[in-house]
This record gives sequence, C-alpha cells and structure tokens, in this order.
Amino acid sequence: MKITPAVFEAYLKCPTKCWLRATGEAASGNTYAEWVQAQIAAYRETGTARLVAASPQDEVALSPDTENVKAATWRLASSLAVLAEMDSCALESELHAVERVPAAGRGKAAQFIPIRFVFTNKLGKDDKLLLALDAVALSKALKREVSLGKIIHGDDHATLKVKTSALAGEVRKRLEKIAALLANPAPPDLVLNRHCGECEFQARCRKIAIEKDDLSLLANMSAKERQKLRNKGIFTVTQLSYTFRPRRRPKKQRDKREKYHHSLKALAIREKKIHIVGSPELKIEGTPVYLDVEGLPDRDFYYLIGLRIGNGESAVQHSLWADTVADEGKIWREFLAILETVEKPVLIHYGSYETTFLKRMCAHFGEPPEGSETANAFKKAVNLLSVLFAQIYFTTFSNGLKEIAGQLGFQWADPADSGVQTIRWRNEWDVTRMPLPKETLFTYNAKDCEALEITTQKVVELCQPIEQSADSVPNDVVHTAKLKWEHPHGFKRNALVSPELNAINRAAYWNYQRARIYVKTNRRLKEALRPIHCQSTIVPINKTIDQPAPEYCPQCHSPQIKKWGSKCSKIVKDLKFMRSGIKRWIIRYRFSRFRCTACGTNFTPPDRPWSGRRYGPGILAFSVYMNIEFRLPLVSVDQCLNSLLALQIPLGTTGYFKAYAAEMYRDSYKALLKRLCHGQLLHVDETKISVKGRDAFVWVFTNMEEVAYVYSETRVGDLLQDLLKDFKGVLVSDFYAAYDGIQCPQQKCLVHLIRDLNDGVLQRPFDEELKQIVSRFTALLKPMVDTIEQYGLKGRFLRKHIVSVSKFYTYLLNAQFQSEAALKLKERFEKNRDKLYTFLENDGVPWNNNNAECAIKGFATLRRLIDGVTSEHGLRDYLVLLSLCKTCKYMGLDFLDFLRSGEKDVHVFAESRRGRRHRPSINEPIVLAADEIAQE
Repeated sequence: MKITPAVFEAYLKCPTKCWLRATGEAASGNTYAEWVQAQIAAYRETGTARLVAASPQDEVALSPDTENVKAATWRLASSLAVLAEMDSCALESELHAVERVPAAGRGKAAQFIPIRFVFTNKLGKDDKLLLALDAVALSKALKREVSLGKIIHGDDHATLKVKTSALAGEVRKRLEKIAALLANPAPPDLVLNRHCGECEFQARCRKIAIEKDDLSLLANMSAKERQKLRNKGIFTVTQLSYTFRPRRRPKKQRDKREKYHHSLKALAIREKKIHIVGSPELKIEGTPVYLDVEGLPDRDFYYLIGLRIGNGESAVQHSLWADTVADEGKIWREFLAILETVEKPVLIHYGSYETTFLKRMCAHFGEPPEGSETANAFKKAVNLLSVLFAQIYFTTFSNGLKEIAGQLGFQWADPADSGVQTIRWRNEWDVTRMPLPKETLFTYNAKDCEALEITTQKVVELCQPIEQSADSVPNDVVHTAKLKWEHPHGFKRNALVSPELNAINRAAYWNYQRARIYVKTNRRLKEALRPIHCQSTIVPINKTIDQPAPEYCPQCHSPQIKKWGSKCSKIVKDLKFMRSGIKRWIIRYRFSRFRCTACGTNFTPPDRPWSGRRYGPGILAFSVYMNIEFRLPLVSVDQCLNSLLALQIPLGTTGYFKAYAAEMYRDSYKALLKRLCHGQLLHVDETKISVKGRDAFVWVFTNMEEVAYVYSETRVGDLLQDLLKDFKGVLVSDFYAAYDGIQCPQQKCLVHLIRDLNDGVLQRPFDEELKQIVSRFTALLKPMVDTIEQYGLKGRFLRKHIVSVSKFYTYLLNAQFQSEAALKLKERFEKNRDKLYTFLENDGVPWNNNNAECAIKGFATLRRLIDGVTSEHGLRDYLVLLSLCKTCKYMGLDFLDFLRSGEKDVHVFAESRRGRRHRPSINEPIVLAADEIAQE
C-alpha cells in the first residue's frame, strides 16, 4: 500500500475523498477543482524555473537518482522521487525541490531542506503538513532527521521556513489512520463538509447522501453533533425530524438569542413547510440597497461591488469594478457617492463577508461623514442571515442564499455557479483580459443581488406578527408556538412495534392484573373486589343533651357536692352522615358547674361526651377525605363546607384538621411501613417533587394490600439501604442502580425493559441485529405471559420456561454482534440475568412493577396541586394520610369509613368489617378525639 502526497492531502480534506483517490475512482467533474490543479502545476513549474535560474548550472540536478542521496554534490534538486517504508505503509513522494546545504565542518553531515510550492498568498495548516510529509519521506530515505523545510507561495514568491520536526508526529498519526482506512475494502461513511464545493467528487457524494438521507446534508451540523445523534440511533434527516419537541421558552431566556434546532430544520424539510420560532423582526424603513461583494480571500482584495437599489422592475443595478488592488479606493468612493444619492438607504446583505468588507474599507479609505444617512446606513446595516438564523427554518438543507432563493423560485444562469467559481473567473480575466469572464462575474453578482431581494421580501412577509397574519398564513408556513406541546415523560399509552409486545403490555395493566391475575393467588383480594352494599339508617335531625350531675368530687371523691353558679352550654358543629348524603349537625350540650364542700374544688362534669372544641369528628373525617381521596385543596374544602353547609369555618381550619389527623395516624403509618419492609414481596418506585422550589423525591413501597409513601431530600440509595437492610423477600423495581445494592432476591420490571426495547427499535429502524434480539426476547416472554394468564403467578407452572431462558442466553453468548446498540443490549441482558426471571421460581411474584407505578400515579395526581407550594412538613403529613388512603383502596375498604370509625390500624378495621361490608350506622359510637384540632 503506497500513500502519495495527493492521497495525504485528500485525507486532510475528507476521508471519503482520500479513499476515492487511492482506489482510482473517476472524478465526476468540477471546473474549480480542475482549475486548482492547473494552478498548482503551473506555479510549481514557474517556481522551479525561478530557483534553477538563480542557481549555478553545475549545482542543479533535475530528477536526480535517489539511491545515494547522501553522496550528492548538487545544491538544488527538483522533482526528487522518494520511496520510504513506514511502519504501517509505504510512502511515495515526489518532492517539488530539495536544497542541500553542505556540512559546516568535518564530521558533520550535509543538511537537506525540502521545498514545496503553494500558489495561494495565505497558507493554512494543511500546506505545512504536506511539507512535513515531504520531510518525513526524505528523512526515511536519508536515515537522518530533516527538521526544516521551506514553502514558497503567493504572487511575490515569498518564502516561509517551517520547523517540520514539530509536525512529524502528527504526520505519522495521519499516515496510520490513512493506512487503516485504505486497508478496508469498503469506503468510509460518507460525510459532506465545507470542502465539497472545491472537490472533484462533489456530484457523486451529494447524490449518495441524498439517496441515504444522510445527516451531513444539514450544513450547520458539526461532526460532534452528528456523532452524538448516531450514538442514539439517528442516522437520517427524516429520523431526526421526529425528535423535535416544541418547548415553552422560559421568561429569563426570552431576551436571549434563540438556539438553533437541527431537528426543526429536518422537520421543515420533511413536511416541506417553512417553520418559524418566536417572533423574528425585520422592518425596512427606507430605500432597500441590496449589497453583494466579490473578492479574492487570499489577497484581501475586493474587486466587485454589486448594488441593487429598490425593488421589482424599478430596481437599479450598479456594478463597481476594480482592475487592480490600487482601484479599491476608487470603487469605494463610487460606492459612497451612489449611497449619498439614495433617500434613507437601508443596506441589506447576506452573511459576514460584507460586514468585514465595510469595516476594512472604512479603515483603509475613510468612513462617510458622521451623522449622514450613509453613516447611519452603515451602522444599521441588516445581515439577513442573522435575522432568519434559528428563527426561520426554510425547507433547505442549508441557510445558503443560493439554496434558499432557489427554493423560492429564483434561478441562476448556470445552476453550477457558486462563490468559489468567481475566483476562477477573476483569474481568467487577470490572465487573458478577455471580456467574457468579466461579464460572467457581473451577471453572477447581479443575480446574487436579485436573489437577496427576493429572499428579503419573503423574510419580511414571514416576520409579520402572528395576530396580524393568523387569517392569511399560507399553508406552507408553520409557527412552532401553535404546535401542540406534549410532555415526553407523561403517563400515556405506548405505541408498540409488534402485536406480540402489544399483547404483553396489555396484560400488565394494573386494573387488569388485579381483577384477573392477583386474585388467583390472593384470597383476600377476592373479598376486596366485592362491591360495598349500603344499609339504610334512621337518623335524628338535631339533638340537645343534658349532662347529669356527678355523684362525687373528682378530686377527693366526696359525695358532698352542690351546684355552683348558673347553668352552662356547649355547641359542637359536626356532620351527620346519611344514606344519601350528609347534612350539618349541631349538638347542644347543657351542664352545670359544681363545688365540693369537703375540699372546696370547683369543677364541671368530668365525663363529657364532647371534645371541648367547636368541631366534631365528622368534620375532621370529611375534610381529610375530600383532601386526600378527591385531591380537593384545603382552601376549597373550607369553602365547600361554608357554602353548602353554612358551618362558618374560618379559612385554614381544615389545614389544622389535616395536621392533627396525620399526627394521630403517624404510628399506624410507621407500623405499615415496617410491615412492608419485613414482608415477602415489595414493589418500589420513586418520583420527583418540588418543595418550595427545591427538588425532592417521594418513594413508594407497596405490595398487594399495603402502600406507604416516604419523603426523601435526594434520590441516593441511603434511604433504601436503611429501610430494607433486613428485607429478605423479593424486591420488584425498575432498573435504577440504587436498587442493586439491596441484598435480596430481585425482579426487574420487564415492562420497563419492553419500553426501552421498543424505543430502541423506533430510534434505530435499520439496525437488524437489534431487531433480532428484540424478536427473540418477545418470543421468549410471550409464552410466559400466556401461562400467567391461564394459571396465575404460580411457580409450579412457570418453571418450565427456565429452559427457554437458558436457550435465549446461549444465543446471546454465541452471536457476534457488530451494532453498538445490540452490544449494549446484550450486556444489559447478561448483567441482569439473575433479576429478570425471578417470577418463574416464586409464587405470587409479578413480572412487572406496575403495582408501584399505579401507586405513583396516585401521588402524581395529587402532586399537581401541591408541587412547588407545599412545605416539607406539609408533604410528610400528606404522605401519611395518602398511605392510609391507598392501603384502604388496595384492601377494598372505604377510606371515609376508616376515618369515621376512630380505629387507627387499617388491619384491625378490616377485620372488624369482615362479614358486614356496609357503611357504619350513624348511631354507631364515634370515639375519634379532636381535642387539639384548633384553638377556641
């Protein structure tokens, strides 16, 4: 394998170009590339002739023999062919010229300096690397280091000395990469870049890229961004278009520039509609002057200024031409003179090239008078590209003027014309002074100005406010503010890629499993799922109770007591629960004060049936029930009680009810959590919540009958380690790494895995290896789900599938995957092998974590009311009551009945209700205390 400077130079521009040149691919034609090659050859010939003419004839060697270069006596050699064997390849180079400097003294070797000719006035790093390549090849042939080289370049044949030893290491690395590239018979991944316009393979590569819908068609996307998308399985523009999500812009960022969205550009291309982000602004108050400048970048020479003044057929075109660099000042003054004749000129250009032009010309040849309309036009010059960038997305692969104007219907004289071609045309005119290249430049420049006019008019039209243009917005224009916004992580039904996965997912829904699956292994659930029957009761409407006198003094137990003072009364507001509703219920207690004649103690009857506060236990139970079960805000509960029942409760009172109830049931909650953490089966999940603007987390622990919510400031696994340190049952969870630290049998949620597999296939639709793994796993899991449908979660029926699991892992072990996604999925299966199929060997263990997810949804609906506004203390109270509420639901109990019963343990309450599943009669005693609910 031989690497030549032409192949090395091609690699510096593009690996695909390098591979095509090395394999002898026929060029598809590019007049600019052909012109560049002709310029390189001509400049090398001229440069060599200059060096030869300046050297004595007896010290010049033309194409000398390279077998014994060390013994050479020449001072200058041209076209020196060198063949050097590198570690990974053979390097073949024909050095433009080599200068030999004789030894400075006895015992010292002569110095050889490679020379390279570059026709451009400005040099880049690639030119220095090519010189360093010559030095590396020469050093291999001489078997000594060549540390210095020369580049002769530009119109003045300037000489630049380059320390090639500093670049030798980089050259060797590039050679190794080229050798690896050419060793592969298949071409590298095709990537379009900025060099394509100068490449002889441009037409071939662009055709292939369009056929593949390659991401590199999007000109503004960097290689790093492309690689990031490919790692996610996004390889085409069409795939990228489906990833765009319209998002609300935060207030603090509304004054900042919009971020460019490649996904939105891809969406515009796919839908063939112009997409607008935000509210772009462009107002032209004056006479538009469309500016386009042509120049030679390597000489910083502006030779043609194009001006188009006005719009439409009345527009006037000016073309200001400079024959030489000395004429730049002349055309600049002509340019200023023309602007002075325009009323309120508004300069409009496209891109930063004209911005640089205005700054440099002002610095070199003078600015217009301060305060003049021309000076104001310079200060307020409109760069149209900056107006539409990141805000207006045309249906084009790039934001180039030629491409956008072409999409709007504008046509150039020759579709192949481009900015780099103007360099060739100018050079032809400099050499021949024929009128044709000059006329071609004038035509091209005028067309650019006209295209700029058309594009500007379209942008002005698109910048109209949405309110003004809502009735007349064309069908091919879309404002992203009106696109439907969907949260990517909300609860929703998943669209699965195959009917088998759909059937498996359907069998995992919580309600379905509870009613059809769990009842087959849990007898209590059968009773819990039976409907509750209510019995009619006769209730009184109002009541006055006279408290009897005590028999003895509570202090000294003396029977010598007598009434003391006037009679007292106490009114308690409460609720009466009836078969078909509730009503306000007020009880008046009448009692007397007494005095003990033996010890002198004053007292009231100690056995009082009222709580000593204004509100009875029914109001407390009802307010907590409405807040937790129906997620009604506490303020709304206050308003409901006042407006419907006229209880005249001060706003905020139900907040005290909630706090009191949480404290009363806290021991029951702790016992519930302890019972869960020492059981035989536990489902765990977590979710985020904002507490006064600070992120916190809520964990849910649940089994088939009980639920407990736990607050945590962070998502780290310390809480799990503390609560589950003695847990020996089966833990069902998702794939969060914190669960792996729990030392117990585990079952990972296969529904989570199915969702990940489904998303992976959707994101990588062309990855056949990934599809094959998903298909195999689907075939493995479907029979398991069918067995569960028939027999429930019973290990004696499920153990037969263990053989299929072993075969699946044997397939994974023997398969040789090349896809990165397939390799990662294989690693995931192997890592979690012991945690994916625990349900096959244990009774009553589900294969998914939907039990915990259902409990999380119960909290998520409540979170909508309290997110960001609740305090940590208030959230902890919510979780205590919500845990009891969900546990009642899981056990088939009515949460309101539990609150009214006065019982603090849910299990004791459940046992008391076995065999009589109806609401308690209003005449049943309610012993719920409310002494510390609110202040008098």
